[in-house]
Amino acid sequence: MKKSRKAAAAAETSAPKRRYYKKKNADQSASSAKPQTESAPAKAKTTQPKTRKPRETKKTPVRIIPLGGLNEIGKNMTVFECANDMFILDCGLAFPDADMPGVDIVIPDFTYVERNADKVRGIVITHGHEDHIGGLAYLLKKVNVPVYATRLTIGLIEGKLKEQGLLGKVQLNVVEPKKTVKMGCMAVEFIKVNHSIPDSVGMAIHTPAGILVHTGDFKVDYTPIDGKIIDLARFGELGNRGVLALMADSTNAERPGYTHSEKTVGESFDRLFKKGEGKRIIIATFSSNIHRVQQIINCAVRYGRKVAVFGRSMVNVINTAMELGYLDVPDGVIIDIEMMNRYENERIVLITTGSQGEPMSALTRMAMNDHKKVNITPMDFIIISATPIPGNEKFVTRVVNELMKSGAEVVYEAMYEVHVSGHACQEELKLMLTLTKPKFFIPVHGEYKHLKKHADLALQMGIPKENVIIGEIGNVIETDGNSIKVISQVPSGRVLVDGLGVGDVGSIVLRDRKHLAQDGLIIIVIGIEKATNEIVAGPDIISRGFVYVRESEELMDEAKTILNGTLAGCSYAEMREWNTLKGKLRDALSDYIYQKTKRSPMILPIIMET
Repeated sequence: MKKSRKAAAAAETSAPKRRYYKKKNADQSASSAKPQTESAPAKAKTTQPKTRKPRETKKTPVRIIPLGGLNEIGKNMTVFECANDMFILDCGLAFPDADMPGVDIVIPDFTYVERNADKVRGIVITHGHEDHIGGLAYLLKKVNVPVYATRLTIGLIEGKLKEQGLLGKVQLNVVEPKKTVKMGCMAVEFIKVNHSIPDSVGMAIHTPAGILVHTGDFKVDYTPIDGKIIDLARFGELGNRGVLALMADSTNAERPGYTHSEKTVGESFDRLFKKGEGKRIIIATFSSNIHRVQQIINCAVRYGRKVAVFGRSMVNVINTAMELGYLDVPDGVIIDIEMMNRYENERIVLITTGSQGEPMSALTRMAMNDHKKVNITPMDFIIISATPIPGNEKFVTRVVNELMKSGAEVVYEAMYEVHVSGHACQEELKLMLTLTKPKFFIPVHGEYKHLKKHADLALQMGIPKENVIIGEIGNVIETDGNSIKVISQVPSGRVLVDGLGVGDVGSIVLRDRKHLAQDGLIIIVIGIEKATNEIVAGPDIISRGFVYVRESEELMDEAKTILNGTLAGCSYAEMREWNTLKGKLRDALSDYIYQKTKRSPMILPIIMET
């Protein structure tokens, strides 16, 4: 009896368990027929990894397309593109290299922008230097869109547009730092930075993929002349919010430490004005360095001197800065050039262009005794307040030598602190990286060695190597917030401006110019009777830049003999086919000239039909 009761109790307690497992198995079989959205059984859980990567949310990608300013100094220009919207940051120029004879300036290739003109929402400018605004007028002739910049920068742009006949035809918008401009699905925030020209800004670009920060040209100056310090707090706020990518100025990435404050130059000027007492003081500097000009004027006032200004660009910039209130000049301090001779030398300060030894600049013409208003004498005290741009060292040295030959005392950057850079050195670049804490880093503005050094600094600051991109002009750099990579290439390069011609000087023309410069030119002139196909004049030989004909009569006579022999050996058909005839004459004379002189002048046959 007891045994049967125990069996019944066991049956009652085991029955619910059996029902539970049956139900669970039924649920499992049902779930196998549907998409598995519920958790897997306990046994299956043990086979899965304990941690999963968070899902990356896909965002609208943004493309960064540098069209200038990478692997070179100058012609800075970058396109930002997102969905169906584009905007352009800066549009500068570069000055020609020694291998570009006759070329005035170099600007970016605008082909990609022209093809996508309907997408361009505007152009934003970081500051008013030529390497950031010098190409703007050429671009606006092709793509007329609104321009946004700070007040002084707009004033300088107006001067550019006036020269090109575009003033009044382009919408120019003044934007103050801390303000934001909408660019389609993107927005550009202006952030105050320090540089060697007032009203310089960096940009925070707010995109669907994240925040991009572009510093523009900058340095950290705690004692700027105008009292307006770089807005480090805003860069820090953006860093705390999360900066997707930082694009930062690399010009001084090779220099350790910090860039000195502009005020140190003012202190040097004060000492040098004392040293130059009794002499006329001539100071050459960059026309756009308004803070430097302000300090020169302050010293002139302190020492009772009048100021005369030389050089077209210097006059234009100073007039614009005075009109807009960026230069504080007491009445009567600046005098007209024509009035200069009414004052003794010791009461005059000349501010001039030519700090880079440019051949046509005012200081160079003074040094070569080719200036109409100024002759250099031992009573001149000359200060060159600039550092030679890479490649200009020879020009500057030549000017210094010529000035010294005239008896003048010359002070230049290597001797005193008469110049400080407008670009951040390594410690300031590290500070910007620390403040913004970017996920990705793209060094900009500099030759490859500058970009590489800046990239190395970013690696030292803890940014992974795969998150650093050293780009090239024409690269399409895309990021969706999760990764960054170069996905394609767009048309890019340099367009040469020679006089009124834009882009009509290409590689072939440059090759011919270099050929002419190196070896000179020989012209062969022949007159042919049309009816009889007989030679009635020549061959005559004209030499330019090859040899002086009067001292090389034997060479020229032998060359004519060679040409006569070539013409005598030509058939009737060859005499009628001028291209063939020109080729035979060119080849025959070229072989002879090279054999005798080991030179290869350009040979240009001209056939005249009578």
